[in-house]
Order: sequence, then C-alpha cells, then structure tokens
Amino acid sequence: MTTTNKQVAERIMVALDYAYAEQAEALVSALQGIPCYMKVGMQLFYSAGPQFVARLKEKGYQVFLDLKMHDIPNTVKGGAESITRMGVDMFNVHAAGGKTMMEAAMEGVDKGLQAGGLRPVVIGVTQLTSTSQAVMNDEIGIAGTVEEAVVRYASLAKSAGLNGVVASPLEVVRIKQACGAGFVTVTPGIRPAGADIGDQSRVMTPKEAFTQGTDFVVIGRPITEAANPREALESIIASVN
Repeated sequence: MTTTNKQVAERIMVALDYAYAEQAEALVSALQGIPCYMKVGMQLFYSAGPQFVARLKEKGYQVFLDLKMHDIPNTVKGGAESITRMGVDMFNVHAAGGKTMMEAAMEGVDKGLQAGGLRPVVIGVTQLTSTSQAVMNDEIGIAGTVEEAVVRYASLAKSAGLNGVVASPLEVVRIKQACGAGFVTVTPGIRPAGADIGDQSRVMTPKEAFTQGTDFVVIGRPITEAANPREALESIIASVN
C-alpha cells in the first residue's frame, strides 16, 4: 500500500455493525492489511463485549467505541472511566447531555487512565445524520436549522474540554470555523457515488467529505454489505485519491 493510500485508510472508520462477533471477525479478516480505523457500535459491543475490542487492539487496529453515552454526569463519568481502562482510541458522548455531563466524562478519562496508557479522543454527538430539520424542529423540539444546532453543540463540547464532535460532513466547515482546525470532526453519512443513502438524511461522498476538511469518515453498509468488502474499501480509498 502506498503512503498516500495508507494515510487515507487511516482516516476511514469501518462501522462493524453486526449482531455477532463471528460476523465482524470475518470482515476484519477480509480487510487484513488495510490500516483502517474500526468502529464498534452498540449492537456488536452489547453482543461481543470488551473482549472483542481487546482482540481488535491486539491486531493493531485503532478503535472507536461508539456507545453515545447520555446520562446523569456521575454515571457518564463512571462509564468514561471504564472505557478508558479498556484502551480504546476514541469514544463518544451525546452533547445534548450538557456541559456538566461532558466535563464529567473527561474527569472519568483522567480517573481511568493507567500509567503509560492511551488517552482516548473524546467526541460529542451533535445531531445524528438521520435527523432532518423537520424531525429536529417538530419532534425533538429544537428550533432553527440543523447546522445552527450542530455548531452550538460543537462549541459547547469544546468548552467542556472534549476533543471534537460527530456531525454530518455538511457542517464540517462551520464547525472548524467556530472551534478551530484542530477540533476533530468524525463524519458519518458517507456514501460512495451511486450508493443507496439508506436511512441517512445528510450525506456526502468520501472525497467530498475530506474536501470539506473532515478528519475521519465513517462508512458502514457500502463496505459491510458489499459482495467483496475488501474491493469496496479499496475502491473508496482510490476514489479519494
């Protein structure tokens, strides 16, 4: 793999959205040698647990544990402590939980950090990429545009000491303007050209998202449901270059 392709691969998070560890292991084996980030979400983590995360780390992968914690500050603090001890590279909390809750998460990280251990990147979830403005306004009850809500949450997350946010690629430029170029953006809602957008409302291609300045893109079904997942990922990497 060329240096350029490696650099792109390291910024692609493959969403291991499977019900069982065996399914995820098959995909990981198919992608062996491609240094992508692995994202473990609720379904897989609730099924396979910390042991699966440990196996990914043993294989040398960077791991984003996507559990979207949203609870009272003390509970989130305890969860962040446990996750930090697990040795993941990144995890997230809902920015909607408020500044005190996010600050508690960072306290949990400090408490769980082992001597010489890895300090995880902590990011806040702003608005899910499946959320349209109509849903946000009429069902969730937040006024204004999605972009305004996302930037407000991003600024709150930064003030609480978080390292970045999850947002759609459509909001990356505004987030970077408000929070600085070093504030990490992780962008789901990524679909290669011609792919089905599924249940996503705010999407871009991988190349478009990186052009917007995002740090990481999250891609699930276009890879995990492909007839040949390795070819699908390699094609995505090539499309970015």
